[in-house]
Amino acid sequence: MADPRGPGVRFPPPFVFVGGYLVAWLLHMQMGFEIDGEGPRTAQILLGVAAMAIGGAVMFWGLATFLRFRTSVIPDRPARTLVVSGPYRVSRNPMYLGLTSLYVGLALVMNAAWPLVLLPVVLILLTTTVIVHEERHLRDAFGASYEDYCRRVRRWI
Repeated sequence: MADPRGPGVRFPPPFVFVGGYLVAWLLHMQMGFEIDGEGPRTAQILLGVAAMAIGGAVMFWGLATFLRFRTSVIPDRPARTLVVSGPYRVSRNPMYLGLTSLYVGLALVMNAAWPLVLLPVVLILLTTTVIVHEERHLRDAFGASYEDYCRRVRRWI
C-alpha cells in the first residue's frame, strides 16, 4: 500500500542540480576548468541557449501536464493520478530531463567544464535520493498500471 504521505523526498529535486553547480563553482575557484580555454565560440553559445530553451520547455510542459491532471508536483506529497500523457509518453521524468538539459546548456553558455564533469554524480544523486523514492511510491500507489507504464516508457528517454 502506498504511503499516504508521499514518496518521502524531503527537498525540491532542483536543489540537486543547484548543489552540483555550487560544487562545480567551488572547484572552478580552486582549479579553473573551461570547455574552451579561448572562451566560448558562437556555436557553443548557440548550442547552450538551445539546450536551455528545450530543457525549459520540456520541464514546463511536464509541470503543466501535472497541473492539468491535478496531481502534486511537490515531491513530499502523494500522487493523485498516474500521468502518462504529454511528455510522460516519452519519458517517465521529463521535468528532470528538462533540468538536465538546462544544466548542460548553462555549462555551455558559461564555458564551464566542471558542471559537465559532475553531471554523472548529479544524476546518480538525483536517482538515488529522489527518483527511486518516487518510483517506489508510484509502484505502491498504482500497482500493475505503473508496472505497465514502466515497460512502455523509459526512465529518461
